[in-house]
Order: sequence, then structure tokens, then C-alpha cells
Amino acid sequence: MFFRLPFKWPFGRSRSGFRPPARGIEVSRGPSKFRMWLSRLPFKVPAGPPRSGFRPNARGVEMRDLSRELERFHWRLAVCAASVVLLFFVLLLRFFYLQVIQHDYYMTLAEQNRISIVPVVPNRGLILDRNGVVLAHNYSAYTLEISPKSAGPLDELLDQLSELVDIQPRDRKRFRKLLDERRELDSVPVRTRLTDEEVARFSVNRHRFPGVQINARLFRHYPNGEIASHVIGYIGRISEKEQTKLEERGVAANYRGADYIGKVGLEGRYEEDLHGVAGFEEVETDAGGRSVRTLRTTLPVSGNNLHLALDLRVQEIAERAFGKFRGALVAIEPSTGGVVAFVSRPGFDPNLFVEGIDSQNWDLLNNSPDKPLNNRSLQGVYPPGSTFKPFMALAGLELGKRTPDYTISDPGFFVLGGAGHVYRDWKKGGHGMVNLHRSLVISCDTYYYGLAQDLGIDNIHRFIGQFGLGRRTGIDIDGESTGLLPSQEWKMRRFKQKWFGGDTISVGIGQGYNLATPVQLAFATAILANRGIVYRPHLVRQIEDSQSGERRTIEAQPFNKFTISEENLQRVRNAMIDVNRPGGTAGAAFSGAEYAVAGKTGTAQVVGMKAGEKYDEARTPERYRDHALYIAYAPAEAPKLALAILVENGGHGGSVAAPIARAVFDYVILGKEPKPPKEAAPPKDAAPAVQEDEHD
Repeated sequence: MFFRLPFKWPFGRSRSGFRPPARGIEVSRGPSKFRMWLSRLPFKVPAGPPRSGFRPNARGVEMRDLSRELERFHWRLAVCAASVVLLFFVLLLRFFYLQVIQHDYYMTLAEQNRISIVPVVPNRGLILDRNGVVLAHNYSAYTLEISPKSAGPLDELLDQLSELVDIQPRDRKRFRKLLDERRELDSVPVRTRLTDEEVARFSVNRHRFPGVQINARLFRHYPNGEIASHVIGYIGRISEKEQTKLEERGVAANYRGADYIGKVGLEGRYEEDLHGVAGFEEVETDAGGRSVRTLRTTLPVSGNNLHLALDLRVQEIAERAFGKFRGALVAIEPSTGGVVAFVSRPGFDPNLFVEGIDSQNWDLLNNSPDKPLNNRSLQGVYPPGSTFKPFMALAGLELGKRTPDYTISDPGFFVLGGAGHVYRDWKKGGHGMVNLHRSLVISCDTYYYGLAQDLGIDNIHRFIGQFGLGRRTGIDIDGESTGLLPSQEWKMRRFKQKWFGGDTISVGIGQGYNLATPVQLAFATAILANRGIVYRPHLVRQIEDSQSGERRTIEAQPFNKFTISEENLQRVRNAMIDVNRPGGTAGAAFSGAEYAVAGKTGTAQVVGMKAGEKYDEARTPERYRDHALYIAYAPAEAPKLALAILVENGGHGGSVAAPIARAVFDYVILGKEPKPPKEAAPPKDAAPAVQEDEHD
């Protein structure tokens, strides 16, 4: 048998040129046709190296070494097989790593693709007055929302949606603003508070709008509008700055899905109590991202409810008593520090801010000359005027600079030392013989010019500072101003100037550098009524746990007490009572009152006057007229309420501010509802009719 070559010879087989040898190898005896063909070429073909696996024999004939080729083939086959096994081993290791070691990780990713974690926003806590009247609550409404990641071109989408739902230009503008401010949102609201008809129309066409859905959302509502607006404050959409603060505090997770946060007032101060704890739902979704079923729900924890010391009815009476005047009123329970009324007029409707106030309403509020957004009770600083005199009188008695019988002859002016500078009394010609009691009843300026000079500014600062003037009261609402009770050290630090004697004279009647907020004046009056026992003023009386219903009462604990002679307190109290009787500066306002009121009127200059210049209210523009002030507590012997009132540009405290206090005291002490006012307020540029000698 002959051994067959593994390939076909390209030139055919020569019957005569080859013969098989005994070993089965063909041996060439002469030139092959191929070699003969190569010899006829016009150029010489160089000979290459001998082929692998062949070797020449003794006769010069090439021979193949099949055993060597087979050995090499086996090695190549073994290398290939080893490579395949190695690759399969690597693949097996990778499978083991993914399926065993990384099982939990990839299981989580798979579950995330199948299951969506949907945050559930908690119900915000309620705000109620002391009688349980709701001041702020929540309600549910439908909202049309767009998920920008899933939706198509937004402008075209909004045009199509507007055919089904009423989308105003302001809605588009707000949508764009929210989209720019918070790009990480899963969905952005386009329209809120959809009607049932709009919900039905969209639901029928839901398939046409991928990435658009209707969600039920909770909205905040303030049922009393402007009443107590500066106390309650408002909520608004979470800004980028607020989101950053939440992340820094480590509470951002609790606000997932939440759009709103408390901004000002109690809504802002008690945000942590009111917000609650967010819940979540595990929702199974299909390939299109649509919900299939809810797998598990962790219910949210509603926010806690705030029960205030504030009485809504007292608040309403006080606000309506202002009429069209601008101003502030703060009423405090002396025995607890609870704030019963906290008025700043004019107010604003906090409902405008819940969804983001539109530009038109914002311009009306922000550019109004009446400044309705200013919290006058908390942030407004005004000269206390003659309401400062009871504290000066008490300082004179306590520090031994005056006795009850010390009497001066008032010529209608005071001359300061050798400087010869003249300080005039409000009454031309003076009040005649004036002692301490009468100085308060008729509000004699000349008496307190001399007392201020005798006390000195540092004694005034130290003693009257005990009543809380010149520093924050610590009331539980943010943004309080400090006011100013000056001293020599303060002036040097502030102006790099020494203190002059004339500065002290002006401070003695509540003018000059002397500044106070209405809440500070009410706080000082409450301390005076409570005989030097200091309770920090607070608006929130109880915090109710939303789960257990237990109420945590903010205990009325005095945080300070200083000793005042009861005899001196009684002398000042008796004088303040006579202020509200016939002959006193507030006698007309409390005519026929069935209870005794200890009070003091005040008038604070808005603009300075030149020496010898007389103030003419009728010719003074309304915005430059004096402020009217009044402080009081009642009943005088067992005070239930202490208050401070400021009426901007009101003129005289006795004729404008004291009647407001009368309406409040009548209701709190007697339960008497006020009569509807016959006249709202005088025209803006018309001066109220007053007696020629009336002051404060």
C-alpha cells in the first residue's frame, strides 16, 4: 500500500518520473515539470530555506518527518486545549464572583429596576390657638406633574396639555422656575388644585402623555387670612439654599418627596416639630415604569400640633381696633409670659406664599409704602417716648435720686448746666408745681430732664436694663431686633465719641439714642406688673404629640428675678392708674371703665426739630407725624394682661393708642365685645382733632 500525501499535487502525477519506494515515500529521479517550468523563466528564482519537517536524504531528495510533525501537532493541540480550559476557568470564576460574592449587590440593583421606593410625605402638624381654634391646617388636592426625564420636548408637551387642562402663563413660568432651581426632582408640578373635570379629561388621555401624571398632594391653608399672619408665618417651596442646609444638618432624607418648608413665623421656628417623619412605599413597576402593585408600606408620622397661648378672638379685636392705622400690639400674661395677642398692621395673606407668590402680588406687598411684610412687633424699633418715664421714676426712687415728695417748679423748659442748652417741655409755659406722682399723670418732660441728669446714663442703663430693654426678649419666633438702651461704652464703641450730658437728657424722656421694639415694651411692662419676676415671653404653650396625643406643656418658669421695693412699686403703680382717670393723659379713653388700669401714654418724634421750632401736626405730612404709644396692665392690683401699643404716625398716645387698649381689656377682663367703629381712621393727610394742650 502506498502512503497518500495530505494534499493534491498541482501538476498532476507523472507515471514515469516517480516510483514509490519501499517506505511509501515518493522519490524524484529526474526534474519535475514544475522545476522545468521554473528553468524557463527569464529570471532566476532564489531558493528558500528548506521546509520544516523535510530533510534531504543522501541522494539530495527531500523527505517529510511525519513523527516530528505529529509531535508538533500534539503540542499545538495541547496548548489550544489548555487555553480553552483556562478561559472556561476564568469564566467560571467570574460567574462565581457575580452570582455568589456580589449576589446581594446585584440583587439590590435588580430589585431597584423592579421595585421603586416612593416617599410618602407626612401630614404637617396643625397650629391652634389657646381655645382650639385652627390657625393652620392641611387639605388634599390633585396636582398635574411632569417627570422631565421621561417626558419629551417640554414646550410641545405643555401646549398639548393645555388643550385638556387650563395652564396659564404664570403656571408655565413657575414650572420653568422650579425646573431650573431643583433639577433633581423626580416630578415638577405644572398645575395645582385641579378640578374633578380636569382630572377626568386627563385620565382619559393619560396614554398620550408619558412622563405626566396626576398626584394627590397636601396643601397648607390659613383660614383666617391676614389675622395673626406675622405670628403664624407661612410655608413655601424648598429653595436650593434650604436644601443645602438640610443636607448639612443630615435631615435631607426626611424631606424626600416634600416640596415645602416653614419659612417665617412659627412655621419656620417650629419646623422640626411640625414637619413629621416621612414614610415610603415599595411599588412594583413594569418595564414602562408604571406601577403594578404596592408591596410594602411604611406609614409616615404626622407632625406635632402646636397649641398657642394666643387667643384668636383677642387678636381679631386688637387688629380691627387699629382700623387703617399702621402699628403693632403685644399683649402678655404677666404670670406666665404667654403671648395672648401679637399684632403687626398691616398684615398679609400667607396663603399667597404657599405655592410661590406671583410677581404681581409680590410687587404689591414688597413695594407698598405701608410695608405689610415688616413684622413691626418683633423687628420695628421706635423711640419709646414717654412710656419710658415709669421706669425712670422707679429708677429715681430705687437709686435714691428722688423721693415721692420731691417737687419742682416747671417753667416749661430745662436748661442744661453751663452750656445753656434749652430743652422744652411739651406744654408751653410748663405745669407749675410737679412731684413724682403728678409727673407721670401729666407726663411732664421737664421733671425727667432733671432726673436723667441726676441719674446719669450708666445708672439708667444698668437699672432699666433689668426690664429687658436694649436686648432680645427671647420670644420663640425668629428675627427679633435688639433695640437700644445706650451707655457711654456703647457710644464710644459705636461712634468713637464720648458721651455728652445732652445725650442723657434726651434719653430721660425716651428719645435720643433710646430705641425699643413693641415686644420689648410689653415685656418690660409685664415685669413691672409682676413686681420684678421675669417670665420669658412665648407664643407656643403646648406641643401635642401626633401619635400619642400627649401634650408637653411649656412650663412657666421665671428665669430671672430682681428685688424692687414694694413701696416704690406701689407709688409708681398709683401714678399709672391716675394716668387713665380724669385729668390723666388717657382719662378719656378709660372713662367709665369697671376696672383699674395702670398705664402710660407716649408720643415719639419721627423727625427732629430745630431749636425753637414748634411742631404743627396739621401741616406735617402723615408719614412724618409723631408715633403714638401706650403701655398698660390690668386689673392694676391683680394683672391678667400687660400690653404695649404703637401706632405709627398716630400722633397722641392718649387719643389713638389708649382706645385700642380699652377694647382689648374690656374683652379680656369683662368679656365685652367691642362696638363697630363709627369712623375707620382720619384721612392720610388730615390731622386728628385734639385739644390744644393734649400730649401723649
